[in-house]
Amino acid sequence: MNLTLQSIITCPACGHKKEETMPTSACEFFYECENCKKVLKPKQGHCCVYCSYATVPCPPIQENKSCC
Repeated sequence: MNLTLQSIITCPACGHKKEETMPTSACEFFYECENCKKVLKPKQGHCCVYCSYATVPCPPIQENKSCC
């Protein structure tokens, strides 16, 4: 299975979008928007900020594995 590591994360506070490379060895629980400086946290029931605010879910979810 090919993993997609590039994902566009969108800040829910200001709408700023940025393409990021997701880590394969760890989940990201916090992400600071470079525009408004709001610190994003996963929504309830999501494992990481990519699963909550990005165009592509994190690598473990893509592989149908449990996240960190």
